[in-house]
Amino acid sequence: MDIIIDTYMAEYWEAIKKLEQIPGIGKKSAEIILAEIGLDMNQFPSAGHLASWAGVAPGNNESAGKRKSGKTRKGNKILTSTLAQVAKSASKNKNSFFHAQYQRIAVKRGKNRATLAVAHSILIAIYHMLKDGQEFIDLGSDYYHQFNTEKKINSYLKKLAALGYRVDEHSTVK
Repeated sequence: MDIIIDTYMAEYWEAIKKLEQIPGIGKKSAEIILAEIGLDMNQFPSAGHLASWAGVAPGNNESAGKRKSGKTRKGNKILTSTLAQVAKSASKNKNSFFHAQYQRIAVKRGKNRATLAVAHSILIAIYHMLKDGQEFIDLGSDYYHQFNTEKKINSYLKKLAALGYRVDEHSTVK
């Protein structure tokens, strides 16, 4: 059976090797993803269109400034479930951006939404890799720590003071 699949997937071999660079994606999942979306990304005007078609784009139902249900649309069930499995696997790699993204979202929004957000990010990366011929570049697990460092330091110092630790007023880092 694998021989038959390999003969059909021969034209996808280069793309499969490229997708295997992404944390969480193995040969089988790369084959499934490529079998569902194909190699030609020109059929999707943008990465958002692909994510919407796949069913991993975040919902946006807002009326009069009130956010209502943010439920995702129904999409390609095989692709959505494969991406969810890949996202769960990628979120376990502690040195990847996807782990940091999962941890950041899971705290506030829950594990399932965090998994779908990681799946969305993976699909966006796949789109750009296939369309532009780019290699995968992992942003790293410390990606979110690069922003607003002084603000974070001051916030942590206030939390320490609230816990009873004595913090002098000139201990901010500039």
